[in-house]
Amino acid sequence: MKKLVLPVAFVALLMQASSCATTEREVGTSQNAERVYTPTPEAQRSRLTSRSVLNAVRTTHSFSDPKTKDNFVLLLQGAKIINGQARFLIISSTGDTLRNEVMPATALLDERELEDPQAATVRDKEIAILKGMNNFFRPDRFVQPAIPKSAVQPTEADAEAWAAVREDNKAVGFDYTANGGRERRIAYARKLRKAVVIAE
Repeated sequence: MKKLVLPVAFVALLMQASSCATTEREVGTSQNAERVYTPTPEAQRSRLTSRSVLNAVRTTHSFSDPKTKDNFVLLLQGAKIINGQARFLIISSTGDTLRNEVMPATALLDERELEDPQAATVRDKEIAILKGMNNFFRPDRFVQPAIPKSAVQPTEADAEAWAAVREDNKAVGFDYTANGGRERRIAYARKLRKAVVIAE
């Protein structure tokens, strides 16, 4: 009897194990038995796309309304930091988008953060871009009034926007480095109900 029980138990165990196993062909081709399952090559498996958010920096500050604070958001999007895009958003307390500007991530790169800009590696530049993101909304970049009374209108500024911001003593200006390394100041023109560039 003992001789019979051991082989029967072994056969039963073997049958149960084989019934649970599935092949790649069975798993990948439940609808088409002729098609063989082929996994995506590792080099082509990318979870990051041009829309992936790699980093985000946020703050709140008075901008469009002196009684409430608006949301300032800087998003780094892309598959890699160095090739990514920086999206600068200002969203009012009521949810309206006041500013939506896209610039290359390299616009956030401050070469003073690099020990040797000529010999900087990609990793060094990516770290400098992330530092630039962290410093983007520094408190000293917000100024009030946005246009001092003694200021002279720049030739590239829109005259109507400049006048609307200048007559508002409570207007808040925000300074940042835009694409091409240009310093830019924006403010909210309450009379025109929009964010405008007042200096570049």
